[in-house]
This record gives sequence, structure tokens and C-alpha cells, in this order.
Amino acid sequence: MPAPLDLRPLAPADHEAAARLLHRSLVHWYQSRLGQGARFGDRHEPFRLFPEVYAALDPGHAIAAHDAASGNLLGVCFVHPRRTHVSLGIVATTPEAQGRGVARAMVTPVLAQASRAGLPVRLVSSLLNLDSFSLYSRLGFVPHTLYQDLALTVPVTGLPTPPPPAAARVRLTTNPADAARVAAFELEWQGIHREPDYAFFLHNQVGAWRVWVLEDAGGALEGFLVASHHPACVMLGPGVARDEAAAAALLWRALDAMRGASPVFLVPCAAAQLVRQCYTWGARNVELHAAQAIGLVPPARGVAFPTFLPESG
Repeated sequence: MPAPLDLRPLAPADHEAAARLLHRSLVHWYQSRLGQGARFGDRHEPFRLFPEVYAALDPGHAIAAHDAASGNLLGVCFVHPRRTHVSLGIVATTPEAQGRGVARAMVTPVLAQASRAGLPVRLVSSLLNLDSFSLYSRLGFVPHTLYQDLALTVPVTGLPTPPPPAAARVRLTTNPADAARVAAFELEWQGIHREPDYAFFLHNQVGAWRVWVLEDAGGALEGFLVASHHPACVMLGPGVARDEAAAAALLWRALDAMRGASPVFLVPCAAAQLVRQCYTWGARNVELHAAQAIGLVPPARGVAFPTFLPESG
């Protein structure tokens, strides 16, 4: 019989072990199931960014599962509670821990705490990873939005098409006061509130973030998009736009600022015109993800761009 698990908050002393675990878990699953382990590289060091970001953004909320006998780290689960919901980030276990129920053991107390608080739990999970999808389904999560994961190597000379008309109104903001403004826009259009996330991005002390905003002629927000420029996670999101035209303008400006890089970004499958626009820029599909939730999902409008660091459902 396997030794009992010791669940406790992920400590700074665990960050190195957590980075190794994240790397091994992803490489093992994607290589053994899909033959794609190489996509995560051969070094674990870049994965230190994940525990470091979550520790700075939501200190004390990440869960570490240790083997009670050996003390070895068997799993990590990143959690960020917000005013309107609780988000689950990456949940990963070591290959050796498969079958011990480590992932379920880490997630279950999060669900219980959210239930006591009367909050829904949200996450974004891969549709290629049927193991995790099945776990979440058994726990009660229900998919509500499908996303295409798009990758695009931005030419050093810039994107091959002219910018969308609204791209001229997209600007970079570094003003911490914009956190409340962006959060209010997301609440209006998507029904969730995450001001601490946007304050974190705008202070830009852990990671390498840029925040783009699109405004109309009167200065009112039409959308925003966060971009991670850290070499360990070159990705766009989170973001929200009022329509596909606004989303295209934000994407074009953020991508143009990543010349020579290969960012990944998630676009709703239902935003068909936007997806086709991304194809004309050279984007290609690399995976599919589903936003899932336990509890009420408020009516959403516009176009949302989820991300994986910090994960946003």
C-alpha cells in the first residue's frame, strides 16, 4: 500500500523540486502519449517561473503533495482565489505517482473550500490530455468554451499583412492605476473580476509582462491583452475584447512586439473570423483546450484570451 500523502502549502524551498516535477510530468505525458515530449525542452530550469509567479501573485495558496514516508515531492497544484471565483492552475504529478490519487487529493480540498465560500471553480485544460480531462469530469467540471491553441513565429520584419484598422488605437500601459480599469472591463464583458492579476502584471516584478489596451476615440476601453515576454513562457493572455475586430487589433499589436519570437495564444473556436485572420498571419494549431467550471458560469460577451501563467478559465 502506498504511503500516505502529506499535503501542505508549496514553500519557496520547494521551487526547485517543483520545477523539476513540472518538466518531468509534461515531458513524460506528452512523449508517452503523443511523442511530443521535446516541445518542453530538455531543461527544467525555465519551469521555475511557474512557482515563482504563483508565489508572488497568490502566496501560500499553491499545494504540494509529499510522500509522507520519504518526503519526496509527488505533486503540485496551483490555486488562485478571486472575488468572483477560484481558478485552478497547473496540476501535475510525478510519473511514479500515477495511480495514487495524488491529483485528486490536491484538488479536492480546493473544491471544498470554494463550495464553503459559495464560489465557482474554473480552469482551462488540454483536450489532448484525456487523463486530466477525465479527472476533472469525475470531479464535476463541465466544459463551456473551446479554444484553439495557436503558435506563430513572428518574422523579424513583422507580420506579413497590414495592421487591422483599430491597431493604431492600441497602446502599451505601465500605469498601475489601470489595473482597476481593466478588471472592471473584464467583469462587464466576462463576468469575472481579477484586479490582483492586473496589478501584478503592471507592477512587472516577477516575469516579463506587457499590458496592451485598446481605446475608442473618447478613451473608453474596447479591450486589453497581456503578453508574457519571459523566455520561459512566451505567450499572450489573459485578455478580453468587445468583438473580433478589437481582438484582431490587440493581437496584431502584441504579436508585432514579439518579432523573432514564437508566442502561443488561445483563441475561442467560435471566433471563426479571428481564427482565419490568425491563419493569414502564419499561425498554426498546436492543441485544443476547454474552459471548464464547477458552479455557475456567468454570461460572457466579447472575445476572451485565456492563458496558462497564471491560468485563467
